[in-house]
Amino acid sequence: MYKPFLLTGLLISTMAVAQDKMTPELLWQLGRVSGEALSADGKTVIYGVSQINIAENKGEKNLYAIPLAGGTPKQLTQTPGAEGDVAVLPGNKIGFSLKGQWYEMNTDGSNPVQKTNVDGGMQNIRISPDGKHILFSKEVKVKKISGSDHYPDLTKSNVQIYDNLNYRHWDTWEDGNFSHVFYATYNNGEVGTPIDIMAEEPYDCPQMPSGGPEDMIWSQDGKSVIYVCKKKYGKEYAISTNTDIYEYNLDTKATRNLSQGMMGYDVSPTFSPDGKYLTWLSMARDGYEADKNDVIIMDRATGTITNLTKGWDGTAASSRFSNDGKKIYFLAVIKGTEQLLEISLQKNIAQTTEKHIRQVTTGDFDINDMLAQSGNTLVVSRTDMNHAAELFTVDLQKGAVTPLTSVNKASYDKIGMCKIEKRWVKTTDGKDMLTWVIFPPDFDPAKKYPTLLYCQGGPQSAVSQFYSYRWNFQLMASQGYIVVAPNRRGMPGHGVEWNASISKDWGGQPIKDYLSAIDDVSKESYVDKSRLGAVGASYGGYSVYMLAGVHENRFKSFIAHDGLFDLKSWYGTTEELWFANWDIGAYWDPANANAYKHFNPSEYANKWNTPILIIQGGIDFRVPIEQGLQAFQLAQLKGIKSKLLYFPEENHWVLKPQNALAWQREFFNWLKETL
Repeated sequence: MYKPFLLTGLLISTMAVAQDKMTPELLWQLGRVSGEALSADGKTVIYGVSQINIAENKGEKNLYAIPLAGGTPKQLTQTPGAEGDVAVLPGNKIGFSLKGQWYEMNTDGSNPVQKTNVDGGMQNIRISPDGKHILFSKEVKVKKISGSDHYPDLTKSNVQIYDNLNYRHWDTWEDGNFSHVFYATYNNGEVGTPIDIMAEEPYDCPQMPSGGPEDMIWSQDGKSVIYVCKKKYGKEYAISTNTDIYEYNLDTKATRNLSQGMMGYDVSPTFSPDGKYLTWLSMARDGYEADKNDVIIMDRATGTITNLTKGWDGTAASSRFSNDGKKIYFLAVIKGTEQLLEISLQKNIAQTTEKHIRQVTTGDFDINDMLAQSGNTLVVSRTDMNHAAELFTVDLQKGAVTPLTSVNKASYDKIGMCKIEKRWVKTTDGKDMLTWVIFPPDFDPAKKYPTLLYCQGGPQSAVSQFYSYRWNFQLMASQGYIVVAPNRRGMPGHGVEWNASISKDWGGQPIKDYLSAIDDVSKESYVDKSRLGAVGASYGGYSVYMLAGVHENRFKSFIAHDGLFDLKSWYGTTEELWFANWDIGAYWDPANANAYKHFNPSEYANKWNTPILIIQGGIDFRVPIEQGLQAFQLAQLKGIKSKLLYFPEENHWVLKPQNALAWQREFFNWLKETL
């Protein structure tokens, strides 16, 4: 079924002016914009811009200010380093962290002063609402791991000794150190003796590997700390996703579990403006990382907990209260885009249901962060497939979205924009599947183009209007390729059932969905069916490996990054086993025999016959190195044109700028050679 929807404005602008194209080098020159804070009077937005220095192989971030009503931005900082944890303070001051210490400056950027000198530095710094305490995180040695830990006389020993899981996580071996939450008195830069509110616990806060200051917040009265933690250790940690919301009282020194009995992820706590309510995001099932994410609210006086989105057929990404406390705004993927929604809280909170949820914004873009509200205006971060993140304002009544920053306008004015098509494809089981099709800026329907099937990772992450600095659709299309990006089974935005159906079916219907998408688009006269490729990372890399064995000669070239090639060896070496258990299951359990036989790419090795570029990170512990090496060795021994791109110091992603550029150059060189 073919129901195209064209982004007419982009098409017109592309046809009107012949321009240059996006390149890897230009992509890495773009400023990376992040919302930071709103001034106390609600009239000025403070934001960060990170610039990448390719020669130095690192980034530099500075702070800027711009009027909420729009206008000329003003640079506030220019000290080397990355300013973070930005906060608006009393007395017309702005606070921020830099190189592990706390700084304060005037709101115009003048007179920046380092206020603290804490030994070893601090991370995720927050000043209490009353200004009397400082909250931060820091590594604490809790467990003996190294040889010298156990045997102090063996100072040159580098052995690591483990008697339990997790012995490594994402890209780091367990060394016995854990990130703990501390607080101390604070008086104009003077920091008292820090108190570790987690004592000798072998647990992390913020959560590893990607938690941040959102995992630890002050109560509105400054008398308690709310923090997120998974208080499990060893094997129990490896097989569980059960984080909880904890409250530590500064006066009594007591800690209590606010989400006791809620068995999945509980994260992102936020207070109502009056401090009477606390919200967080919650998943119901332990071990399921992509379960439906609900917005939970707790009445602080009674302890009553209400699920505000229980009957809503979607999953929330983040949430915040309105300034008057009468609404909760949250983000969610809706049919291939991430949008802003609101919940109107009823006087009796328990009576708030899905009927009181309203979608505020609509359009072919992603709202991917909410900064702050001023009156009827919410400041957000927004992307689309042609534009990196910039700040926008949202009219909360009308839903109108208006640009605020334009950090990358000069760069985008020099290049042609890609045409984006929203297409609905009929799947093999009769469902309608949204598929994005991205065209080169100078697309001519009378010509034929090589076409790439993009396979998304996750596996339960969305193909929306995101803007990646690696898997960048604009960059791919600008090199002369049509890109086909299906919202295959397993993605949010199409109901909970669609999202959940990929578990235990990795190589089944989702792979059929991919083939349905490429087959449907290949019917168009402008697609060169003799020049089809498939590319992807993580589960997307797994998908490429699966397609290599079942594609029946549809594709001429493959690229797989950190993909799962052999499920049995993957299960035996990956780290967060809750993921493997939920989506595949243990290989020794007969109940999972079908997955290890029919959904295992290595089982189709005899059918591999197509050129393949294999990319592997050396410190990717989620999809460890043996996966890429096994796939490359198979291709080489079968005489298949193949190449291994190995990054010894990269994890599941490619984070170092020069490595990222090398990745993109090899990516497109391979496509030129094989397509």
